[in-house]
Amino acid sequence: MTVYSYKATDKSGKFVEGDIDAPDYHTAIQQIRQLNFFPVKVAEGKNKVSSAFKLSLPQLGSKVPTRDLMTLTMQLSTLVDAGLTLDDSLSTLIKLAETEQIRAVLADIRKQVHAGSTFADALEEHPDVFSKLYINMVRAGEAGGMVSEALARLAMFLEKSVELKNNIRTAMVYPAILSLVGGSAVIILITFVVPQFSKLFEDMGAALPLPTQLMLGLSSLIINYWPALLLGILGCIGAFTFYTKTDKGRLRWDTLLLKLPLFGSLIRKIEVSRFSLTMATLLKSGVPILQAMGIVQSILINRVISDAIGNLKQALKRGKGLSGPLQEAEVFPPMAVHMITVGETSGSLDEMLTKVSQTYDKEVEQAIKQVISLIEPMMILFMALVIGFIVVSMLLAIFSANDIAF
Repeated sequence: MTVYSYKATDKSGKFVEGDIDAPDYHTAIQQIRQLNFFPVKVAEGKNKVSSAFKLSLPQLGSKVPTRDLMTLTMQLSTLVDAGLTLDDSLSTLIKLAETEQIRAVLADIRKQVHAGSTFADALEEHPDVFSKLYINMVRAGEAGGMVSEALARLAMFLEKSVELKNNIRTAMVYPAILSLVGGSAVIILITFVVPQFSKLFEDMGAALPLPTQLMLGLSSLIINYWPALLLGILGCIGAFTFYTKTDKGRLRWDTLLLKLPLFGSLIRKIEVSRFSLTMATLLKSGVPILQAMGIVQSILINRVISDAIGNLKQALKRGKGLSGPLQEAEVFPPMAVHMITVGETSGSLDEMLTKVSQTYDKEVEQAIKQVISLIEPMMILFMALVIGFIVVSMLLAIFSANDIAF
């Protein structure tokens, strides 16, 4: 026998909760109905020990990749739009699921929907897979009877998110390879080549130039104390990571990022695009603007811009418009603020937000290309200077050997 926890309504519409023993899920549903209750949500009960372990040991790697979620959403939108019920659509997707993880999630969602739960409530049981944005858009679509439209907009939103990530990832491939190759060359020179010259210079007994002494000292330090250096580097990275996870540290770091040349402008444009696309998608799906603001604030990465959106939400609660407080925040580019002002004035805010997103998507792509076009020669120049310094320091010592009296 298995313990099932249920949430149901009685004949008067009052919610009741409880546990029931049953051999399987369908039997549990029948027993709840025999109690003259209408089941809303039924799930296997979990003991306190397992719940404690779930809280103290979070599951790692349980999040479904955005690309897989995009494909799943597109398929579900197509099936629902074709006239299939949500239950039948989920059953079809369970058979088509490529991974066991997605299949298990879909099976649990279908089970809850079959028991009378709303689709949004079923999705809410899997916060590691479906974001607040996803759940609220589905909830708004259910309220307006436009689930397929909401899913279609979600699929488009996820597709653009995947496209942006792919553009950034593709642009960073060459700089990453260049850093790896150049860094490896420097390490090989310092740890294998320079020590060979060190023995030669000791046999000569000549006074070494300052650059050579610095290079030999650095080589000796890395070779003899590399474990301590590695621990020190890891410690600095850990301390920095811990600091940036605090509210104060995260705010200072994000403020610094926005002030960086090139990168600050790129980060600002990425956040503008994300804000505009998310707001447009939510408003078109029927989500109230205040609720949409809260969702948008939670998905923005930069803390400075996220806090500005929080202040903007408070201004909306006080009856102010969107464009005025947005301009006062001074976190969005003037062109974006102007386009949003025009959309708010003309009563087509969602359409103008879509245009803002499209405009800044193109600007982000151009800005990424510009940043990469500058990073590549700077990295090549930096690596050339480092390797050149190593070579010159060794040549200076060799040339100084001419001063040795034989």
